Amino acid sequence: MQQSKDNDPIKRMAELLRQGATLTDLSCPVCSSPLFRIEDGTLWCAKDEKKVVVVKEGEEPPKQAPQPNSAYDKLEATLMAKIVDIQGKIEKTEDVDELQKLTVALGELLNSVEKIKKMKA
Repeated sequence: MQQSKDNDPIKRMAELLRQGATLTDLSCPVCSSPLFRIEDGTLWCAKDEKKVVVVKEGEEPPKQAPQPNSAYDKLEATLMAKIVDIQGKIEKTEDVDELQKLTVALGELLNSVEKIKKMKA
């Protein structure tokens, strides 16, 4: 089975650099991986695939305003609907080849939902 390039943190870091991100002298407080500053000014950990907020000692972290209709929420809802649809097809199919295709698609959808949840965190 071929591994996706997104599973390798080094490849994700290289992709960030290709997309114009800047390598900083800061490291992730969770995994100690180097942090990147993406074009909108956000600090990003390529290994954890999460935004990182730097807070000076004694300061409170900034509160983010909830965005209930954000593109991520809409995309997540769409992907979840597709997952339910594929689940129904998996239950009905008896064709092994079709079952394999459906489970591959399901796995990709679940990976995408996981990435969206990390980005929203």
